[in-house]
Amino acid sequence: MSGPVDPLPAGVQEAAEPEPPDNRPADDRHRLTALGGLAALSLDAMASVAYGPESIVLVLAAAGGYGLGFTLPVTAAIAVLLAVLVASYRQVIAAFPDGGGSYAVAKAHLGRRTALTAAASLVIDYILNVAVSVTAGVAALTSVFPGLYADRVWLCLGVLALVTAVNLRGIAESARWFMAPTAVFVLSILAIIVVGLFRDAPASTEAAAGHASALAGNASTVGALLLLKAFASGCSALTGVEAIANAVPSFRTPGVKRAQRTEVALGALLGVMLIGLAVLIGRFHLQPVEGVTVLAQLADASLGHGFGFYLVQFATVVLLALAANTSFGGLPVLMHLLARDNHVPHVFALRADRQVHRHGVLFLALVSAALLIASGGDVNSLVPLFAIGVFVGFTICQVGMVRHWRQQRGPGWHGKAALNGFGALLTGIATLVVTGTKFTEGAWGICLALPLLVLLFELIHRAYARIGERLGLGRVPAPVSRQRSLVIVPVHAITRLTRDALSAAVSLGDEVQAVTVVHTAPDAEDRQAAEALRRDWELWRPGVPLVEIPDGHRRLGRPIADHVNALTAERAYDRITVLIPEVEPARLWQRVLQNQRGAVVDRALRRHTDAVVCRLRLRT
Repeated sequence: MSGPVDPLPAGVQEAAEPEPPDNRPADDRHRLTALGGLAALSLDAMASVAYGPESIVLVLAAAGGYGLGFTLPVTAAIAVLLAVLVASYRQVIAAFPDGGGSYAVAKAHLGRRTALTAAASLVIDYILNVAVSVTAGVAALTSVFPGLYADRVWLCLGVLALVTAVNLRGIAESARWFMAPTAVFVLSILAIIVVGLFRDAPASTEAAAGHASALAGNASTVGALLLLKAFASGCSALTGVEAIANAVPSFRTPGVKRAQRTEVALGALLGVMLIGLAVLIGRFHLQPVEGVTVLAQLADASLGHGFGFYLVQFATVVLLALAANTSFGGLPVLMHLLARDNHVPHVFALRADRQVHRHGVLFLALVSAALLIASGGDVNSLVPLFAIGVFVGFTICQVGMVRHWRQQRGPGWHGKAALNGFGALLTGIATLVVTGTKFTEGAWGICLALPLLVLLFELIHRAYARIGERLGLGRVPAPVSRQRSLVIVPVHAITRLTRDALSAAVSLGDEVQAVTVVHTAPDAEDRQAAEALRRDWELWRPGVPLVEIPDGHRRLGRPIADHVNALTAERAYDRITVLIPEVEPARLWQRVLQNQRGAVVDRALRRHTDAVVCRLRLRT
């Protein structure tokens, strides 16, 4: 079955804009550079350094100070997985330049069902990323200004509206808006690491002063299960790594090379920040405390409790809130691919000016807003659900790339396949551990939502398949033949609109028939109106017969529908078209003044007949 129907007829092209001075494609200025891609598509991954290291520390704190000693080894393992993922997605970008990431890989190498599972996991992850990012940013803000806590839902919706509005102007526009906050945050984290490495002792411990420690008693050993749980929790820092591979079409020409450079830059920056912060945690012997983040303690220890500390906190708040932008860059492109494959409504395949998949952006905003309202703006109710979907996608993508290398069998394919196989093993373990440990905290919802979403994709695909079968898509149709057609025009008075409708009708069909519903109830006013219309019609003589349809129940639409069905039963015509004339006011507020006759007739005909229904509007 073919993809969505092009809104333009075959062979007709829209007027092209003038070529830019540098001879790039006309729409390239609305696409991303490598640096812009880092700002627009990497905010989720960048912001994860605010909670990734803390997730590791909180798990290892269960084994006391001895357990915290494993922070660096666990982080190093995550960095190894990050390197594997970056190398893999760099190859995915080259092999699948149309974007789609794990969905495109699975579709090519693992079958349609697996591809839909990958797509469903990504859709869930992107929606949750928006909700988690916005609520985390607002939570950080309300920690500084407690008076705003009661209004946190409205603050969340306000941030979401801002990010949505920017993305409706194009992904390149969002990159320009978010480049400065991203640069401030990254430079702040790097400053913490560099300054902290030259300190022998913390510059300040004021941030943690007066807060209760979350450290448990020391343990003599640390079990493998605890390390796996710490590894799985810390892997939340890897969410967003796949977004660049999902949005390759959003990059300027040459899109593949720019996307690959962005992926490598993201991996390098994220790896340096994660390892650097883990080293400082061990260097300063930091312990998790209630009410103060690990990143805040590190900023306090490295930069002191002054301007640098508050700059880091402010940059973290802003970037956490804006990290939702990663989803707005990735999900609309994924929905475009799903629409092209007939798994979601074709409206998601439409692209507005500035290369905006507007319906994908609005869909993400509306679903995320509903999730924010349902959660009450509470980040803790959303975090347990986060990252499960993306790790399902990671694992599927890695397995798919193993099959890709086995089929290609190019130079060095054994090493590449082994690398992806190792990555699939790691992400598969992480998926199982995260799901198992978070199942009772809400992960069961993801386990339920994934198959339901795949089922929805399948139902939509079957619906399009049935439509395609009825339309005869992919088959050569029978020769064009002339059909005997009748055009029916409902009228209730003789006006300019009646004349225009009859003029259009005589050009559309072989025969034209004007119809009017005459109420048979003993009402003098109705009887006089019917007689006046009959008399005026005879005086006007438009060359079209006026058929009076009697009705004793003062209805409008159903009598016309019954008349159409009676003509259809006679099989005198191959096609019956009903042309409904109606007035369209120039101003929106004036539409409440309409009598809605056209809408009533339209609804009755579509519900009870197989006639073709057209509405002819006269703008006033």
